[in-house]
Amino acid sequence: MIEIVLFIVLGIYVVFILQLIFGFDKVKSFVRTDEKPVTTFSIIVPFRNEEKNLPKLLKSISKLNYPKDLFEIILVDDFSTDASEKVFTTWRFQNGLIQTTLLENLRLSNSPKKDAITRAIPILKHEWVITTDADCIVNKNWLLTLDNFIQKNNAEMVVGAVVYKTKNNWFHQFQQLDLLSLQGTTIGSFGIEKPFMCNGANFAYTKKLFNEIKGFSGNNKMASGDDVFLLQKALKNHSDKVHYIKNTDTIVKTKPENDLYKLFMQRIRWASKTTGYSGYYSKSLAVVVLAMNTLLVASFALLVSGFLKWETLLIIFSIKYFVDYLLLLKSNQYLRKSKFILPIASSLVYPIFCSLVGIYSLFGSFTWKGRSFKK
Repeated sequence: MIEIVLFIVLGIYVVFILQLIFGFDKVKSFVRTDEKPVTTFSIIVPFRNEEKNLPKLLKSISKLNYPKDLFEIILVDDFSTDASEKVFTTWRFQNGLIQTTLLENLRLSNSPKKDAITRAIPILKHEWVITTDADCIVNKNWLLTLDNFIQKNNAEMVVGAVVYKTKNNWFHQFQQLDLLSLQGTTIGSFGIEKPFMCNGANFAYTKKLFNEIKGFSGNNKMASGDDVFLLQKALKNHSDKVHYIKNTDTIVKTKPENDLYKLFMQRIRWASKTTGYSGYYSKSLAVVVLAMNTLLVASFALLVSGFLKWETLLIIFSIKYFVDYLLLLKSNQYLRKSKFILPIASSLVYPIFCSLVGIYSLFGSFTWKGRSFKK
């Protein structure tokens, strides 16, 4: 009976992952041409206590290969207690040609980031909004390629990729694998026309669309989800205007965590929004992934207790490892273009990590940036 349940869940899991692998290739790479830039952008960066990270983001923005009169940057300070504001002020004096604004956040909901974006929207000078994070670095052709894509597509919302800039250690590589799986899922779901994920560190949409779908109204109680819930609202009535941009010049790099507790809290924050998914496909995938990883962890306990044969566990683990590898390989080829190996150690640890995050996120609270948030 135990073996039957394991193989049924494994079979469903494999079908979902193979669908995503198929969908990944359905999203065609976008090739930039030489059209004259015309799109105007407002880059919104909510931040809290980011004095160490802001200089790198701002430096990358100052190097953007895009007309400076066609974009602005708006930073929204979420009550920082460090020298973040001083860092920004210094940079602004050194980069006077870039239109810049610094706002103080206005807390109206349980989500500081949604409040920050909502705070910035009314004063934007330009039509297109792009959100990114203070711990990110953007490519010099980020806006140029996005503008080119917008000119060639009937888009009002564009989802882009995010990847970690890692050091050569196992902990960072483990996080990279996790993010690669999320990015692969994002691209694959767009390919099979069932998108439900995006990342607020590289997310663009028109102010018009934001106002039409009433922004974050209806999901302000959740601390996370400034990206995913906005995407889902846009898909509901404007699915033909929501696109994924697959071009390496638009990939945004961010920092992995250096602390296990912070990583766990970050993933709890990410996972907490899955209960708010509106589509059948997204909910089903979330349940299947959690069930697969939790059952795999339980299988080790059953093996030790003598209720499961090691051959059965080996078959299940090997099949899961293989399909996971295929999806991660595709993500790696696009996002990193480097040699790829899926360590056995990571594949053994990940089910435990995933299960703990998934189960805890259903009931527990989490802390982020020195604040506590309840489920």
